[in-house]
Amino acid sequence: MTLACPKVLIVDDDPSHLEIYGLLMQQAGYESVPALVKFAGAEIPRDEPIGLVLLDYKLHSLKTSAEFAQELGVLFPDAPIVVLSDLWSLPVDIAPFVTEFVRKGQPAKLLQVVARLLPVSEEPQKREIEENAP
Repeated sequence: MTLACPKVLIVDDDPSHLEIYGLLMQQAGYESVPALVKFAGAEIPRDEPIGLVLLDYKLHSLKTSAEFAQELGVLFPDAPIVVLSDLWSLPVDIAPFVTEFVRKGQPAKLLQVVARLLPVSEEPQKREIEENAP
């Protein structure tokens, strides 16, 4: 039996950040879906059932993070958008389009926010363990 865990879309222009946040999400029980932002934009997986979006604020792209947030809100209307940034507070331009703001370098706080917005169900894992028990 394959478990479907909640999917977190990670949108960033730094491949190392995609990897780091992806590992953090996987360790917490989520499936990470990376979307690398390039100068001309990003390939956003439109056919994935995304439960939450992590969006970097400072992107080296023709599109601003606020524009990405608007697009992501249309593509995944039920998915909360969490902005990650090294800034001290949520910038005004993106505030109307996002649910939460977390400063980079605070993995414990990020995991708390993600767990509150996208809880992982323990029940399917428990059932799988019981089904596979000798």
